[in-house]
Amino acid sequence: MTGRTTVRHMEDWMASKLYVGNLAHSTDDSGLGAFVTNAGFQVASAVVIRDRLTGQPRGFGFVELAAGEDMQRAIGSLNGQALEGRSLTVNEARPQRTGFSGSRDGGGGNRDRFDRKRDY
Repeated sequence: MTGRTTVRHMEDWMASKLYVGNLAHSTDDSGLGAFVTNAGFQVASAVVIRDRLTGQPRGFGFVELAAGEDMQRAIGSLNGQALEGRSLTVNEARPQRTGFSGSRDGGGGNRDRFDRKRDY
């Protein structure tokens, strides 16, 4: 598979994937999928994103629409609708960022925290 083929495949895959935000923490994968299905769209997959450490839902998820579904129509129909008492935000999913280190040190580089110069 060439680089161009990989990029095109990623574009095709992302073209049918929705980001769904402002989910209640009680919403699970099947509930999210059922919500979209009940709105009249065929769902290939639905997943609520969970915290890696705690396993608690993070309040957003992704729905992959079945082939042939109109993503813009789905966004227009689902955005602002209520699920479990919460108004949802629905957008086209964007590709996952690459190269993110995941560190939470404020971007201080690779310095050791004890290696800093003191001002006193």
